[in-house]
Amino acid sequence: MTTIVLITVQTASSALAQTAPRSPDHPWHGPMEREIEANANAVRESRFSIDQAKTYTLAELIDLAESHNPETRVAWERARAQAAAWGVARSELYPTLAAAALARATRTEDYVADRFLRQTIGDFQVALDLNYTVFDFGARAGRINAAKAEALAANFAFNDTHRKVIYQVEQAYYRLLNASGQEEAARANLSNAQAVQQAAEERLNHGLATLPDVLEARSATAQAEYELQAVLGAEEIAHGNLAIALGTTPPTAIHVQPLQELTIPSTVDDTVNSAIERALAQRPDLLQEVADVQAVKARVKEARAAYYPSLNFTASPTAESLYGLQQRFPWGNTAGLTGGMAFSLNWTVFDGGARKNRLTQAEANVHEAEAQVHVSRDEIANEVWAAYSNLNTALRQRDAATALLESAGHSYDAALESYNYGLRNLLDVTAAQRTLAQARSTDVLARTQVLTALADLAFRAGDSIQLNATRPTP
Repeated sequence: MTTIVLITVQTASSALAQTAPRSPDHPWHGPMEREIEANANAVRESRFSIDQAKTYTLAELIDLAESHNPETRVAWERARAQAAAWGVARSELYPTLAAAALARATRTEDYVADRFLRQTIGDFQVALDLNYTVFDFGARAGRINAAKAEALAANFAFNDTHRKVIYQVEQAYYRLLNASGQEEAARANLSNAQAVQQAAEERLNHGLATLPDVLEARSATAQAEYELQAVLGAEEIAHGNLAIALGTTPPTAIHVQPLQELTIPSTVDDTVNSAIERALAQRPDLLQEVADVQAVKARVKEARAAYYPSLNFTASPTAESLYGLQQRFPWGNTAGLTGGMAFSLNWTVFDGGARKNRLTQAEANVHEAEAQVHVSRDEIANEVWAAYSNLNTALRQRDAATALLESAGHSYDAALESYNYGLRNLLDVTAAQRTLAQARSTDVLARTQVLTALADLAFRAGDSIQLNATRPTP
């Protein structure tokens, strides 16, 4: 029988165990795979509806992202968990009280004189157990302060998540604007190429142009069509990136405010020094690191308290009711309050250097956290400086792109008109058309680069999440 049981157990264990693939050249498909697949399919992501008839501004897109992007919920739940951990630490300030009820009955045969007597004892108890740490030389306070600082750090991390989500939406929005603007520029370029081709074909029909000229014009038209299709593909990807930033699926159609309706600033009203000062005062990731310093300092206080004794108080009152029955004698019963109380002084006299090393470790963590704050301050200042410089560069490029577009437009119009009069050859016209196409693309890119640089400066300075800061409207 024992052999059969062992075989059965081994067979069941083999059935439940997971085995490796039979060979490295085949994928693994185990019995648990279907269960995991079913669980994955059961996870339904929360989606929200996008108004297809509405044109969304950047501020409205940011509001949608802050409400529906799953990253904000992840950070929020972490902050809630850390706040609960702070509450757990604060509970050490209060005594713990436990209650227990016990009922039992025992029957024995007791030998008395020359015979056995049956004896039945019944016991019912209701007991309370109270424990309280009277003092511990700051160990409890250290744990509470550390948990408090960690809760603050989690809150700053939550704010930093909002800062990153806002920046992610801004970048996706401006990339979409650039892609849409590039589409308009590509369509205008295609229209110009078709106009040149039409002019070349008309001149060929009148004997004023050669077939190579027409072929060159057709080649330019085909190139313009190819570039338009590439731009359309980039625009589809930009739409998907914006949808993901908002917290919805890429196929979702989102109509946004176009680039032509946005006001693009021409100068920077802020100074780099004031932007750096704001960043060092309000960047949530830096504030999170400062809170981490407070947490590790509290851990030092806790580690230092281990050198001193702790005084604890314990009380355990018990209400008890007993009854008994012994053969040939009547029932007996008694009830009363029992229990006791005690003070205990606990002091670790020797621990092989564990306390010393824990304290050294905690102090080293403090120095490390403080050094990290200094490193982050330098990095943040450099980020703001680079963002400020990029913004000034983008503004200068915007002015140059405007002048380039105007000049290229006049050059193209003049070249096409001269070609129609036979004063210029087709190569001059196609060259002017390519220059105009490049100028249109550069103008769109320059305008969106200004907006992107503005958003980047606000991101680096931490302005986007401040209550007194307006939404980043172009």
